[in-house]
Formats: sequence, structure tokens, C-alpha cells
Amino acid sequence: MADTAPSCDTYLLFNGETLLPIGVRAFIYTAVLAYCFIGLSAITGRFFKSMESIMRHSREVVTVDPHTNATIVKHEKVWNYTIADVALLAFGTSFPQISLATIDAIRNLGQLTAGGLGPGTLVGSAAFDLFPIHAVCVVMPRAGSKKKISDLGVWLVELFWSFWAYIWLYIILEVWTPRVITLWEALLTVLQYGLLLLHAYAQDKRWPYVSIPLARGERPEDWVPAEDASVDYDDNYDGIGDILPGQNEDIVDIFSAHSYSNEGYHHVSEEDVEESSTGLTLKNKWEDTHWFSIWWQQFVDAATLESSVSRKMDSTCLRVIGISWNLIIAPWKMLFAFVPPYEIAHGWIAFICSLIFISGIAYGVTKITDQISCVTGVSPYVIAFTALAAGTSWPDLVASKIAAERQITADSAITNITCSNSVNIYVGIGVPWLVDTMYNYFVYQKPLYIDNAAGLSFSLLVFFATSFGCITVLVLRRVILGAELGGPRMWAWATSVYFMILWVVFVVLSSLKISGVI
Repeated sequence: MADTAPSCDTYLLFNGETLLPIGVRAFIYTAVLAYCFIGLSAITGRFFKSMESIMRHSREVVTVDPHTNATIVKHEKVWNYTIADVALLAFGTSFPQISLATIDAIRNLGQLTAGGLGPGTLVGSAAFDLFPIHAVCVVMPRAGSKKKISDLGVWLVELFWSFWAYIWLYIILEVWTPRVITLWEALLTVLQYGLLLLHAYAQDKRWPYVSIPLARGERPEDWVPAEDASVDYDDNYDGIGDILPGQNEDIVDIFSAHSYSNEGYHHVSEEDVEESSTGLTLKNKWEDTHWFSIWWQQFVDAATLESSVSRKMDSTCLRVIGISWNLIIAPWKMLFAFVPPYEIAHGWIAFICSLIFISGIAYGVTKITDQISCVTGVSPYVIAFTALAAGTSWPDLVASKIAAERQITADSAITNITCSNSVNIYVGIGVPWLVDTMYNYFVYQKPLYIDNAAGLSFSLLVFFATSFGCITVLVLRRVILGAELGGPRMWAWATSVYFMILWVVFVVLSSLKISGVI
């Protein structure tokens, strides 16, 4: 088997970089890694717009009133609220970590030992999701306002599966087959994601015997409420300005025989469709031109270094800073302008293209991390659960922040955190380990060995202890203040600082263990 360890004598970015001093190379690689994280934040904007479009899609349901025999036409959401949170939101926001771990596993094929980047990043991401993201969300509601979880039953189910994921990981690492992962263990890990989806759906529908009998409070129909749909929040976190539909503008659904406005779908009868077939043909041709115009505008916006709002600023310094920043991120903006408009095909094309770009950035991150570890001597595992975990968790942070700001409840903000942690284990670690164990089983008839099992297990124990402190405070806030997020500013900021302290404790103790200090 070939040795795949990174060599410091090979160049990564440009020919001749190996002649530079070690400190200079480490600085360059770190700067490039930070630039990749900026790219992740840039593609996040397109990803969330496409996701919102997917989650707003509805289907026409025709029923007959048994008393009057009148035909009733209504439109129902295609995506169940809970499944959308668990599948689309949590899986999508965890995709940077999942793709990084999967790429690391594919690079490691042929080795009997697992790579350290994937598991380290995912466990570190779990800590980042639970502590810093909660710290941000708790202060997001306006001063004095409170936001609480409306469906405690679903949250408790998702919280159970989140904690069980890390208990399960500890069992297969230290109890069942110590420091060895078998094919069946990897397969069971992946299958538990399906059980999470099924159990969450059962709780949402209140199936008897398998659901918690808790009443559900008010919750929004859309992931982002309709009253905020016209707000272009994109510039707040990725600097990419897309054309958003106006408040009263109809958005034409190019794959079905109805259109919808911001107020909801309106029915187009079959008779009208038949009578206006010629008109629809002309309209479809106009729509093709419309989408092309929107797509072209994405490139125009990417090439624009100063917005109309910036030009009205009195401060020259702020204008220069804004132009400089847009110049720095211009390559990312131009690259991501190739993602099709999110209005097409309910957002699915843009959604898939965004995930492809995220995978490409994740591959670059793995290569850069190898070089940083090589030239600095820092363990790849330490880099993984600190820098990589924070950088790749950016979509999680953005998703929860937006939900905490704009939704009337705390469900999606907190659910995204708990579900992302479950996805990190069941899919993010399960799939890469399944790839490696299948290869080792059929090629070498051997399992997959975990070199850093002791460090990973220690990090899990620290995570259990600190996460208990985090959940306890959330429960106390619910009992005392009546809500998990918001409330009096002093208590909100005190909670935020407490969560950040828990994260620092996790990072410091885990780093000391991996470094052999403790």
C-alpha cells in the first residue's frame, strides 16, 4: 500500500513555494484556508435561497365536498415541516463537513487506518454547533422579545437522536469493537439516520405509541415567514445581490400549470389552461428570456464593486473598505454566478449546483490542511476540530442565525443545531467509514482501524459533559424566562458568554489530550 502522508517537499499553490521559510509557507496556507472559508460563506447565500424555494413548493390537491358535491381545490406543502428541517436544512448545512469527511475517506482508500480529518472535523463541528451557534442565536431576537420552541415533542425526539449519535459513536469506538470499525457498525450508523427521519415524522404526526404526547404551539408554515420574504438578507452574509421578486410580483412556476404569488398559490383551471395554450406557449418563451436575464444579472452583480447604497455614503473610508472587500471576494462571486437562478425548477438546480461547489471547496480545504499540518507539525486532528470545524460550520451558523432573527419561533434555529449534530455522525462519519470498511472488507478481509480512537473518545466525553451544561441552561431559560432565545438583554448576553466558555473548555481539553499534555 502506498504512503499517502503529505510531503512538505511538494508544492501545492505555485512552483517554488517549497523554497520559502516554514513560517511564510504556514502563513500563506492559513490565508488560503481562510479564503476558502470566505468562499463557503459566499455560496451559502445561493444555497439558502434555493432551499427556501424548495421548501415553499406546494402541490394542488382536488377534493369533492360530500354535502354539496362541489370541487374544492387547495394547495399543500410538498415538504413536511419537520422533515424539511431534518433532511433539507440539517443535511444541507452539514454538507461541507460531510463532503470533507467523504473526500478524506476516498483519499484514504487502500489504508487499513481511517483518516483523521473527517471524524475530527465532525466532532469539532458538533461542539461549534452546540455552543457558539447557540451563543449567537440566543441574542438574535430584538431586545426584550422571546422566541421559544413551539413543538417540544419534535425537539426532544431530535435531541435524543443527537445525544444517542455520540453515545453510539463512543460504544463502537471503545466498547463493542475497541478502536476498530467493522462493516456492520458503519452500516448501522448510516441506517440510524433513516430511523431519525421516521421517528421525527411520527412525532410530528403524533403517531400513537411512538410519539411524545405534548401539544404543539404556533409555528410558521414557511421556513422564512411570508412577511419577510421580500427582504434581501443576502447581502448580510455573502455579498452577492440577486434579483428578488417584488412583493406583488407573481413568480411563474415553469414546471406546472399554475403560478403563485407571495400571498400563496392561486388556482388556474383546466379550462383556462386549454383555452390559453397559445398564450402559455408565448409566456413560456418570455419566461426563458426572463430567466436568462436574471442569470446574466448575477454576473453583472458579481462584477460590480460598489453598490448604489455604498455610493451614497459620506464616509470615503467606508466606501474604500467596501470596494476593497468586494474586490477580494470578486473571484468567488464570479464563480458562483454560474449557479442557475434559484427560481428555476423550485430551486433544485441551484441547490444541487451549490452543493457541488461546496464539495469542490471542501476538497481544496483537505489539501491545504495537509500542508498546514506538515509545515507546522500540528496534528491534523487538532486543526480539524478547531479551524476546520469552525470554517465548515458557517452554513449552520447562518441558517440558525437567520431563523432566530426572522421566524416567530425558535424551532428551526435550535432544530438545525440538534439535527446537524445527528447528521454529522449518522451521515458525516457513517458514510465515509462505510466506504472505507467496504473497501477493506472486500479487498483485504479486514476492518477499519482508528489510530486516534483514544483522542476521539476523550473529546466525546468532554462533549457529553459540556453539552449537558448547555441543554440544562436552555431548559432553565424555558422554565424561568419562558423561552429559549431572547429575553432580557443582560440574561441573553450572559447565556451567550456561558455557551462560549463551554466551547473554549471543549477545545482546550481536547487539544491538550491530542497533544499528549494530559
